[in-house]
Amino acid sequence: MREIVVRSISGILYVLVVVFSMYTSRELFMMLFLILGLQTLKEFKKLIHLKHFTPYLLLPISLLLISYYHPGNSILYTYLGSSLLVSILLAKDVQSTKNNLLLKKQKYIPTMLYIISGFVFLTLIPFSKGVFKPEIIVGVFVLIWCNDTFAYIIGKSLGKNKLLERVSPKKTIEGFFGGLLGAVISSFIIFNVLDIYTLPIWISLAFIISVCGSIGDLVQSNYKRQAGVKDSGNVMPGHGGLYDRLDSAIYASPFIYAFLQLITYVS
Repeated sequence: MREIVVRSISGILYVLVVVFSMYTSRELFMMLFLILGLQTLKEFKKLIHLKHFTPYLLLPISLLLISYYHPGNSILYTYLGSSLLVSILLAKDVQSTKNNLLLKKQKYIPTMLYIISGFVFLTLIPFSKGVFKPEIIVGVFVLIWCNDTFAYIIGKSLGKNKLLERVSPKKTIEGFFGGLLGAVISSFIIFNVLDIYTLPIWISLAFIISVCGSIGDLVQSNYKRQAGVKDSGNVMPGHGGLYDRLDSAIYASPFIYAFLQLITYVS
């Protein structure tokens, strides 16, 4: 009971800070995710034993040149394609029992095309319709939070069948479908509250977020397992580090952005 209360309080504070920034200005929105990204980078670098200072420079440069100043579709889509490829390889590594994984052999590739790109595409999602509309990223985060919350509640109360016990002993198949149900239900509410996108698009986003979010959790758990730690940090009481809290969003963001770009061109 105490764990649920602590998680709820820290989670609510986190939600308030993020939503507040989203409804103020584009610059404050970017600044917040720069701060979140720097802390996440710090935790990630510690997990993979990367001591160089360079990633702290690559993050603001990437946010500025790719997210704030649009570099053109050719550069943007090349970066997107590379990020999607690395994400797929990391998902493949989760299923492997070998130790010579991408996360062990390479450090800068996942740093640049998984962690940093995750924040770049999180800040690009509100521009999926050409102008800055923070309601889009708010809807996406609501889907992520509902998926995580329902997965935790259903998995805790009804979970019996392990999803991938070797990597994450607490995650269950029941929890995954509980999270999917929570995300789909919230997509109906978001559709009726926000005058952006159709219901099928929000439901599709719910499926993308549930699947990619679960994979993102497993990818992060795999990094922690390789590092031999329980949490990536202790910044947020009840949640561990920021990387623990944002792993779903970081992994899912390139897929979300790619989907929103696709429907923009199709429609």
